[in-house]
This record gives sequence, C-alpha cells and structure tokens, in this order.
Amino acid sequence: MGSDTVNSFDDEVFHLGGSWGKKDFFIERKDNTITVEAVKEAFDPLLDFISEYLIKNQCSKQVKAEIRLAVEEIFVNICSYAYEPGNGEARISCRVVEDQSYILIQFTDTGIPFNPLHKETPDITGKQFENKQGGFGIHLVKQVMDEVTYEYRDGMNILRIKRFFENKG
Repeated sequence: MGSDTVNSFDDEVFHLGGSWGKKDFFIERKDNTITVEAVKEAFDPLLDFISEYLIKNQCSKQVKAEIRLAVEEIFVNICSYAYEPGNGEARISCRVVEDQSYILIQFTDTGIPFNPLHKETPDITGKQFENKQGGFGIHLVKQVMDEVTYEYRDGMNILRIKRFFENKG
C-alpha cells in the first residue's frame, strides 16, 4: 500500500504522510468511525470519509459545502487547541438517519475541556470584525448546521452537528 493514499476499506489502519504534510500521522477506520491524529494534514482523509456518506445520500452541492465548512472549522480547532502544546487524536463518527434525511457527525477528543457553544456570538460588522481574533468558526458552524450540541463526559469533549439533506429555506 502506498504511503500517500487512503483506501476506503473498513477496519483498516493507515499511517500516512508525504503529500499531506510534514510528518506521518495515524488514521484508523472502523465501521462508521474514523480516528485520526489531530493534525491538520489528516483533514483530507477525514473529508473523504465524510464525503462517502454525502455522496451515497445524494446531497446537494450546497449541503456538501456547508458540511465541509463545519467539519473543517471543528477539526482545525481540535488540531490547534485541544492538545496544546502537545498532540492527540480525534474520533469522528457519522450516522445517517435515512427516514428523516439527515446526517449526524460526532467529534470526540480527550483534549482540554472546551465548550465552543459558550463563545459569544461575534459582532461581524465594522472594525470589531476586522480586528477580532477567534469565535467566527463556531459562529459559521451554528449558521450552516441545523443543530449543534456539546457535552463533556468521561474526560471527553463531544461535539455533535446535525444537518438535514434538504437545503435550508
């Protein structure tokens, strides 16, 4: 198996590197869950994993783009802050509820406890928007997802996003 490819086999473990970044990183896939080292280089394989569910359910381009945006914002935050200054893993699970036409994606990490939903809604107007750092990512996630929930349980941050397959009206 080449070191720069991800194959979509269930119950496989991959150690990848090369074209995605400066170091090797860990990926394990089992059933509807992928566990990745929380490094930004693991984003593309993570997105491929989630895309399988979106393609299978024939999501519109808008829904795919909104889910991609949310997944990227959440994963980059885990990579950047959850294990600072070290590193750890993120476990991402996908579940499609076909009779109700939605996808539920759960992000779990054992990093620093942090509830992003407690962040104030940022002021996105004027100079404050230009000068302020942080808070915009979770704001975007809340805007494009139908439901976002967080809990801290058993030493784990658990963030769930839910998106119906139909476009928002």
